[in-house]
Amino acid sequence: MRRVDVKFRQIADGLKFPEGPVALGDGSVVVVEIPTGLLWRIWPNGSKEVLADVGGGPNGAAVGPDGKIYVCQNGGFDWTPRSRLGLQPPDYTGGSIQRVDLDTRAVEVLYTHGGDIPIRSPNDIVFDDHGGFWFTDYGKEREREMDVTGVFYAKADGSLCREAIFPMNRANGIGLSPDGKKLYVTETYTARLWQFDVESPGVVKIPENPEPHGPHVYFGHHGKLLACPGGLRVFDSLAVDREGNICVGTLIDGGITVVSPAGDYYHVPLPDAAVTNICFGGPHMSTAFITMSASGRVIAADWPTPGLPLIHQK
Repeated sequence: MRRVDVKFRQIADGLKFPEGPVALGDGSVVVVEIPTGLLWRIWPNGSKEVLADVGGGPNGAAVGPDGKIYVCQNGGFDWTPRSRLGLQPPDYTGGSIQRVDLDTRAVEVLYTHGGDIPIRSPNDIVFDDHGGFWFTDYGKEREREMDVTGVFYAKADGSLCREAIFPMNRANGIGLSPDGKKLYVTETYTARLWQFDVESPGVVKIPENPEPHGPHVYFGHHGKLLACPGGLRVFDSLAVDREGNICVGTLIDGGITVVSPAGDYYHVPLPDAAVTNICFGGPHMSTAFITMSASGRVIAADWPTPGLPLIHQK
């Protein structure tokens, strides 16, 4: 795989497995800390403050139409020294979508179910321009079994949450194309990046006459495989740039894997085995904020292509 180096600077360290960066208009960056259940704000000078204690295991985050932070609450992992990373903890009670008011620091639970389907371990989230958001459900893993989950769609006003894509294999990162007509979803351990055509808010297109022996028979959904680089790597969360390239946090072969809308890709290596998330901000959206979770750092990189402004990013 072709490799492209970028210059970066550290803006924060000493965090415990940070993820879900959100760049705000005042120059600060909000990140979650999964083991502690804390939501942090990092200022441009590197100083940090706790915004809220959401408990459990906060994962992805995004700004909603009301200016509040919407958090994918995975319900926690078992972080004991002898536990395999990512197992369901003994005190797990379920996953949820939470909403955090940046002014009052109040935390509320918005959804615990999509219809009658329980939300197990939501991971990443992206808003559309219709007042709703898509989010992945990674599912919980136990010593000898794991959940089968997928992708949900919900309204920010609390009126609707339903499963939109099922099943997927450890659905993780999620994002929309610049025109909102394509939905991108990564699967973690397969390191696959899937593309779905968006038919209407919260609905992906299903072909009228699907192939009788096509991919949907084997995978259970109607996604198009956009990229699968192979090798020893794991895909995490993602962000989309202004040209429609999908920038995917990559573990083991740590860095960002950049996939074009046509499925071509290259890798930006970074010095951490768990590069989990990326978001864009700064002047002209030309700065990439990246969480390097294994070493507990957040970095800023001058990105070759400006990022795509998110729907409610200010």
